[in-house]
Amino acid sequence: MLQQYQPGQRWISDSEAELGLGTVLTCDGRLLTLLYPASGETRQYSQRNAPLTRVRFVPGDEISHFEGWHMIVHETEEHEGLLIYHGFNQNNQACSLPETELSNFIQFRLASDRLLAGQVDPLPWFNLRYQSLLHRSQQQQSELWGLAGVRAQPIAHQLHIAQEVADRVAPRVLLADEVGLGKTIEAGLIIHRQLLSGRASRVLLIVPETLVHQWLVELLRRFNLSASIFDEERLLACDADNPFEDAQIALMSLDWIVENRGAQQSLLAAHWDILVVDEAHHLRWHPEQASPAYQLVEQLAQRIASVLLLTATPEQLGQESHFARLRLLDPVRFHDPTALQQESQHYRTIADAVTELLEQQQLSSNNQRVIEEFLGESERVLVQAASQGVSDAVQRLIRALLDRHGTGRILFRNTRATLRNFPERILHPSPLSLPEVYKVDNTTLKGQLYPELFFQSQQAQGDKERWWQFDPRIDWLIALLKNLKQEKVLLICASSYTALDLEEALRIRTGIAATTFHEGMTIVERDRAAAWFADEEYGAQILLCSEIGSEGRNFQFSHHLVLFDLPQHPDLLEQRIGRLDRIGQKHPIEIHVPYFTHSAQQRLLDWYHLGHNAFLSTSPTAQTLEERYQDVLLPLLQNPTEDEEAWLQLIDEVKQARLELSDEMQKGRDRLLEINSNGLGNGERFIEAIHQQERNFDLPIYMEQLFNAFGIDSEDHSDNAFILRPSEKMLDASFPLGNDEAVTITYDRELALAREDMQFITWEHPMVQGGMDLVLSGPMGNTGVALLKNKAIPAGTVLVELIFVSEVIAPKHLQLSRYMPATISRCLLDEKGRDLADKVSFSTLNEQLASVPRASAAKFARAQREQLVPLLDTAEKQMLVQHQERTQQARTAFSNALTDEINRLSALQKVNANVRDDEINTLRKHLDEGLALLDKAVVRLEAVRVLVAG
Repeated sequence: MLQQYQPGQRWISDSEAELGLGTVLTCDGRLLTLLYPASGETRQYSQRNAPLTRVRFVPGDEISHFEGWHMIVHETEEHEGLLIYHGFNQNNQACSLPETELSNFIQFRLASDRLLAGQVDPLPWFNLRYQSLLHRSQQQQSELWGLAGVRAQPIAHQLHIAQEVADRVAPRVLLADEVGLGKTIEAGLIIHRQLLSGRASRVLLIVPETLVHQWLVELLRRFNLSASIFDEERLLACDADNPFEDAQIALMSLDWIVENRGAQQSLLAAHWDILVVDEAHHLRWHPEQASPAYQLVEQLAQRIASVLLLTATPEQLGQESHFARLRLLDPVRFHDPTALQQESQHYRTIADAVTELLEQQQLSSNNQRVIEEFLGESERVLVQAASQGVSDAVQRLIRALLDRHGTGRILFRNTRATLRNFPERILHPSPLSLPEVYKVDNTTLKGQLYPELFFQSQQAQGDKERWWQFDPRIDWLIALLKNLKQEKVLLICASSYTALDLEEALRIRTGIAATTFHEGMTIVERDRAAAWFADEEYGAQILLCSEIGSEGRNFQFSHHLVLFDLPQHPDLLEQRIGRLDRIGQKHPIEIHVPYFTHSAQQRLLDWYHLGHNAFLSTSPTAQTLEERYQDVLLPLLQNPTEDEEAWLQLIDEVKQARLELSDEMQKGRDRLLEINSNGLGNGERFIEAIHQQERNFDLPIYMEQLFNAFGIDSEDHSDNAFILRPSEKMLDASFPLGNDEAVTITYDRELALAREDMQFITWEHPMVQGGMDLVLSGPMGNTGVALLKNKAIPAGTVLVELIFVSEVIAPKHLQLSRYMPATISRCLLDEKGRDLADKVSFSTLNEQLASVPRASAAKFARAQREQLVPLLDTAEKQMLVQHQERTQQARTAFSNALTDEINRLSALQKVNANVRDDEINTLRKHLDEGLALLDKAVVRLEAVRVLVAG
């Protein structure tokens, strides 16, 4: 029988009790919409199976009005589906209270009600609930929350940027690290931390078409975030009023959304918390005219509070292009490109002074004067102390300069020049003779660069001759693999057809273990191929990848890269090399390139090597040079045996232009910006904290308890890896195992990086968080009866152990849980109401307990009602005192933190226009809202068990 819902009725969520008291807004016959005013959340449910419980108080219950006054219920009447409570207020005056006017912060004694009704859970469940509460509270207070769970090596500058940006109110920044330094991971960390903390709930990702899959894989594999790809097919299949409202993380191609005007209207109408635009340098702008792509992103940026723009070339495309991106982030601050250019020259002077301060630990009189003029009279003493080399003063001065730096709050850029630990690159070019069969009338550049594809396309139907039967690159590859023996080799080529043919050639001609990785495979198939390649003992020696192999995967356990052909754009070349050349790579990168002499392949190799120096180092000037010389380059590539003199002249000209551009960039290095971007040791502190967290065994111990409780079988897979399967006694089919049959997990980061087919289990993983939710969202383990085996305690002695939680119910974006997390308090009362919790710890007591048959436990609990009720009241009164103290401490900490930040930003705004008015005003609003909600913080009985000595 369906529940009878009426607007105005009050219900609580069985699965999300922390939302507070809900109010029915609408019920249209199929869907039910509830508003939870205390937490600011709205939920929709199917009326047929909504996980809701009607709130109905009975005579004797104390309830409260939303204005704060209380009453004791005497009787209840129902009128047109709504309840009206009659009773007496605190002045003993008769009064009535409709359920529509109930306080949103009312708490329920569900644990004690269940116990007194004889509903008793198995003994291990109580311990599981206690551990779940304890760990959730600890993790949500941790500074690592949202940073430690990524499937990647923790890297200092990435962690610093993620924490700095994600903890801001509505961050709007430009992430501009050089290629290979992890902009995608930085953006993913920011998104992940904001989603976990509740600062954001919906994310819009707009990226180039070639990077859509990379983002999909990166978010899923590294952060366990599922993005929904939007394209024409998805829109046609969707019957919703606005298809974009269905996705938490929407991912789409920039070209597609720019061309689809109808989709743009829906996109602009949808609500988003964060906008992320990758390769933002493709957004073209001019004071007279902006590209359609720029105009669309501009409209979105005006509507969306948080904006992350990603580019590896912040200024290489010119000051105007750089201004255009800054203008998207803050059009009020960045309104005039000429003013920005003049300001940049001023900050370069400051950066030069900081360089001297860092290198010599003191300041010349000229640079001392420059900094004094910049900071003002108030910092004169600090500047003088730093100029004399006082260590503490130097550090404080640098921090003051960072805070006031022109783009220091809006732009983050790390370069390889400022970071270390990058491997050497070694190029091994291998010239080969072009087969006669390839010497055909083939004028297309693609056909010349990839002759095997052209050859196969010209073959007659049924012709059995295959290109790999005569192509000398096959013999070269076989010889290379035999010479490298058991070394892992990653091969990347432009086409999946080439990769599949290479696998066939190696299988037929040799016994070398090889596997493929291409876009025609499912994600699961790619995982298996990558896992077989990663297996050190029994795995494939070579992984044959199409261009997709240069996207979204990390193969750092290998250091041999074969570029079977070369891509037609330097960015793709860098992406290919970047699969192995990353921070943390322990070996030089050996780059093997076979090529045909006197061909377009040789000229493209020379263009990248001699012109861009792209094989031996990253080439930040490549994009600029590519665009500058494109019209001259293409004809010379297409006619590789002609105009040799013109070709050599072009190479020399490009080399000289590269050196000049690099020199100009080096002179323009902003050391202050670099320091701000790598964090002055902040990231190193995070790394140590992550390693410390991973060195303890709290997580594996907790997960074993969780698996046992829910009937998940765990067996050893290999060292530090386990296979999980649902058992016949699985408690809840909704347990987030990730696979209905089996899943392999590891708690070891290094193993997870090498074996992407394994789930990397951290405190942030959906399996852990989902398992905790199943425990805490319902009554599981909130009651218990146990036998206490302690000879020092007389038989028949009854103790009552109670777990209370102090918490504030508030919208997540206020971050009140940082100041008043759901904190656990424990009471252990004897029959006289004395609290023994300080004398006997939870773990010590738990080890002395034995289970009682469920029927006997239920009978005993009901029989002890008269004795238990006074003890419950005693415990609640004791906890209320602690709760009030904790609430006051939270008010003070919250008020001090936000007031300090408001004062800091207000002072900075006078010298740094990047500090926005709305940022300060939002903090003021948060301060008022937070203090009001902390006044309504509650303490609730979370779990109770009765212990009988025997």
